[in-house]
Amino acid sequence: MLELKEVFFTIQKDGDPVHLVNRASLTVPRGHFMAIVGPSGCGKTTLLKTIAGLNAESDGSIWWEGRNLAEEGDLEPWEIGYVPQFSIAYDQLTVDESVETATRLRVRSRNVEELDHRIDRVLEETGLAAIADRQVKILSGGQKRRLGLAMELVSGPELLLCDEVTSGLDPRSEREIVNLLHNLSRREGRTVISVTHSLAHLELYDSILVLHEGCVAYHGPPSQLTHYFSVEDTEEVYPKLAGQEGERWQNSWHKHREPYYTKLLKNRSKLIEHGKLEPGKAVPVESEPEAEAAADAPDQRVRAPGVASQVATLLTRRWRIFFRDRGQVFLQLAILICFPVLVALFSNKGQDQIRKLSDAPEENVYLELKNRAAVHNDQLRTGSAVSGIIMFEVVLLALMGSNNAAREIAGERLIMEKEKFGGVRPGAYLLSKLAFLVCLVLAQSIWMGIFVEFFWEFRGEFLSHLLFLVLVNAAMTAVCLAISGLMKTAEQASLLSIYLVGFQLPLSGAVLALPESIEVVTRPFISAYWAWSGSVESLQSNIYNAVKAVIDTSLSPHHICLFMLVAHVLVGIIGAWIGTHRHQWD
Repeated sequence: MLELKEVFFTIQKDGDPVHLVNRASLTVPRGHFMAIVGPSGCGKTTLLKTIAGLNAESDGSIWWEGRNLAEEGDLEPWEIGYVPQFSIAYDQLTVDESVETATRLRVRSRNVEELDHRIDRVLEETGLAAIADRQVKILSGGQKRRLGLAMELVSGPELLLCDEVTSGLDPRSEREIVNLLHNLSRREGRTVISVTHSLAHLELYDSILVLHEGCVAYHGPPSQLTHYFSVEDTEEVYPKLAGQEGERWQNSWHKHREPYYTKLLKNRSKLIEHGKLEPGKAVPVESEPEAEAAADAPDQRVRAPGVASQVATLLTRRWRIFFRDRGQVFLQLAILICFPVLVALFSNKGQDQIRKLSDAPEENVYLELKNRAAVHNDQLRTGSAVSGIIMFEVVLLALMGSNNAAREIAGERLIMEKEKFGGVRPGAYLLSKLAFLVCLVLAQSIWMGIFVEFFWEFRGEFLSHLLFLVLVNAAMTAVCLAISGLMKTAEQASLLSIYLVGFQLPLSGAVLALPESIEVVTRPFISAYWAWSGSVESLQSNIYNAVKAVIDTSLSPHHICLFMLVAHVLVGIIGAWIGTHRHQWD
């Protein structure tokens, strides 16, 4: 049984408290199908999120099966299913793959047969078995809602919360979804609560909760709704509500609710008596013998998979989505091919040899000065070219890093938050992202280094240079992953990441030296400087001297450059860890 006792959810607006949920009290029996209705902005979704634990109640208490959730802990992921308004499936996956992934992330299966049985049962239960091989992107609105339900049913939740799952559907699809929810509430004692703006098909619900301005205006059988509000048609309820404030409706309801609740419980007893409702406690979906054993052991619960299993599932899904997204694959291939080619186009500029001065001085002073001028010109030309080519490599790899990670978390923020709610550990999610990005970083950086080396010999310690190329890409990828994790939207993350890359070249000092007062402040944050400086330090002595002759910016020791780039990587990972652990549902 679910009980709300004087529940408030309050926010501050212009310094004043605003009660989005105002002293809500209600009782929902097990195996009950309830609709939450009311005008737009009345607090329907807010109340549902408060029940789910996504909004912490400001006052009052929520009880589930006799335990106070505020004092004894929130509902376990296997106890509750939450179907939000937005899609929680990836367009590139099929229906079967989406349900399989949800199952692997939420339920620990002993073997493949048990996993397949659970998936098949959920697909049959939601009417999706016939279209299991279709990709999500070609599903109709009603089919996507069924898929959302299927992905929540994999753990056999005892409480199923649905937020506007019928919005935007045609009348036929809407009725099919409501019928499906009705049937789900009749199995295994499952309680189903559905938020809806529609007042159609109310006869399929066991009770209707009417909200107005965050207050409970009515909670009783659908057959008594028009009688209570003294209207002839349910469509007249909303205009009737607007006639007075929410608190007045709530006070009126408190005076009259006992007879309605009594009728509600009588209706429930009749359903149980006629075998139309299973009053027992919900059990996890298992094979038939296992389900019977579970019924005899009501404390049995679904066990969540371990971190390693979740990481493997998330990583497999990420690669599958990557290879099915043709636009992303094409972009990565274009970057992988074009960026090194751009660097190679300028490689001949850095191939010039620096002439050496003769140990024996020329007798002709004019020839001596001419030779020295020629050597100096060689130094300027070669040093400038080598410095520019290295910085070009570094900046392009920084741009690759930004492209790798800027949208990686923010682009799927809502799905990530939903999966965290369903039991996916934030650490597992982050590890899967890091494993995916490491592959991209290594492929891009090593290919850049080897390709450019083929056209332009680095003329120094190549492996050291390659290490700096990998580290600058990794540093920018990690920092942009942190930005992606901390920002609320993909657009914000992308914009900030672009700005970050844009400042790499001017603030590196490789082109124009910065004033010392600014350099001290900006240099620690510029990955491009440390990779460029470390690579220059790895050059042959004569080339190193040539580069030094054309730049005014001081170079840092090799080990300091390595340390700073590794620090950037670590800071980025820490930022991403904070972003994935922080609650950002809205």
